[in-house]
Amino acid sequence: MELTERKLKILQAIITDYVTSAEPVGSRTLSKKFDLGISPATIRNEMSDLEDMGYLTHPHTSAGRVPSDKAYRLYVNNLMEKHELSQREKNIIAEKLRSDVQEFDETIKHAARILSEITNLTSFALTPSQSEDTVRFVNLLPVDQSTVVLMIVAESGKISNTALRIRVPYTEEGLQLLAKNMTYTYNGKKISDVLTNRMISHFESDIEAMSKLQEDIMPNFMKTLEDMLNVNLYMDGLTNIFDIPEYNDLEKAKNFLTMLDKKEDLTRKLLEREDGVIVTIGGENADDSMNDCSLITATYHIDGKMVGKIGVIGPTRMKYDEITSIMEYLTENLNETFQLECKDE
Repeated sequence: MELTERKLKILQAIITDYVTSAEPVGSRTLSKKFDLGISPATIRNEMSDLEDMGYLTHPHTSAGRVPSDKAYRLYVNNLMEKHELSQREKNIIAEKLRSDVQEFDETIKHAARILSEITNLTSFALTPSQSEDTVRFVNLLPVDQSTVVLMIVAESGKISNTALRIRVPYTEEGLQLLAKNMTYTYNGKKISDVLTNRMISHFESDIEAMSKLQEDIMPNFMKTLEDMLNVNLYMDGLTNIFDIPEYNDLEKAKNFLTMLDKKEDLTRKLLEREDGVIVTIGGENADDSMNDCSLITATYHIDGKMVGKIGVIGPTRMKYDEITSIMEYLTENLNETFQLECKDE
């Protein structure tokens, strides 16, 4: 059976109406809402053909039809028109993203929150693996007589601040000298190489307490580098599902939240996804627990090298055109934000 132009037009109208209303779509509804130029009877026949071809499904409790995963895939690949964000929408995204720019991880969390607020879906952000990242700068900041903050800045822009308990007396000048020596020694070195080779240098200094100060600080320095290598998954908008008709069924909502609670599994799946804006729909997802969900991910870059992922997960009935455009614009701004941060440091 051929997928004619008329069938495509009807299918697109069904998807448009169902995504908006969350109600199964009937021929009479299509005839009233869309200028298809054909009678309800003809629409009915075409819908029957589309169902036979696997593009529509027929809920038992309704006379209307709903799009199948196959229909959404056809829509995303061939029928979806690029959604142009208004200047107001662009301004909101750009201003929100840059209004609270702090450390690398905080910026990523903030981006996930913005995505959740704009799409009204559950969002997530995955920080990149730092295995290829390099040390850029080390600083030691005194807090009180027994506490020092160890700051490590990576080339990607990621910053780690760790409070350390110091057992030996120290001076601010001694801390500054040690920090300068550490920056000189480790600048440009891959974090993974520092950890693999345990590059603990013993710095020459006239300050008597320097060697003991090193004994306190260097193990913490290595531990902090290990933490910087970890991939972190941040999520936002988990409760948004309760405003989505598909999850009015509490069992479905519970299953959805249980799936998201398995963060290690979700992180692994996200890391396996390709770069760019990727849409997987229903049964296309490898995990059976995601058969009723669509997952949309986009990648962000830092200096063209480090790559992380940001995206949304929700029912297959979602506004693919709007969401993909929002994510493209958000990641563009995220890339620019990190470039600005790197220049400012």
